[in-house]
Amino acid sequence: MKHKISLVAFGHATSLFLAISFTLCVIFGLLFPQQAMYPVWLQLLPGFEWISWKSFFLGIVESYFYGWFIALVWGPIYNVAGSKSR
Repeated sequence: MKHKISLVAFGHATSLFLAISFTLCVIFGLLFPQQAMYPVWLQLLPGFEWISWKSFFLGIVESYFYGWFIALVWGPIYNVAGSKSR
């Protein structure tokens, strides 16, 4: 029995995970500014600045696209590696 990852399901799941994680990190950064991760986001998310509604939604969109990037690279690699190991 072969197990393949559905690229669409994996893409949406990974993207939603990253978008939700970003949102939780923003909330954490607002509650505990001395522990915030926004210096890292400034490097990873082009156009992001701390914090406005525009940059918050930009961060969510970019996080979602990063999820699809991961899915489009890792999903086919997993499917090929999984099919050859059986």
